[in-house]
Amino acid sequence: MVTALIGGAAVAAAAYAAKYGIRAWQAFKARPPTLRKFYEGGFQPTMTRREAALILGVRESVPITKVREAHRRVMVANHPDAGGSHYLASKINEAKETLLGRTKGSSSAF
Repeated sequence: MVTALIGGAAVAAAAYAAKYGIRAWQAFKARPPTLRKFYEGGFQPTMTRREAALILGVRESVPITKVREAHRRVMVANHPDAGGSHYLASKINEAKETLLGRTKGSSSAF
């Protein structure tokens, strides 16, 4: 008798947990996408510091060490040897060079 009562309570608790879990998941999926983690826009003919900062996911006035860390992180995710695009890799490199102030005003080779 006690075993059946404990089993029934466990089934009821699992049902309530599933019910609230499903509701939470539906509310999570229905929320508006407010935060974007990566730059989703197209590229300008000549890269600006703002666009370079958006590509690397940093602020425009960030220390050189942070630029290099962000470049490495984004490049690992988009490197051509790991299935990434040569075009994106060149734009990521161009963004790093722009933020480090090493560009000569030329645009990408692509």
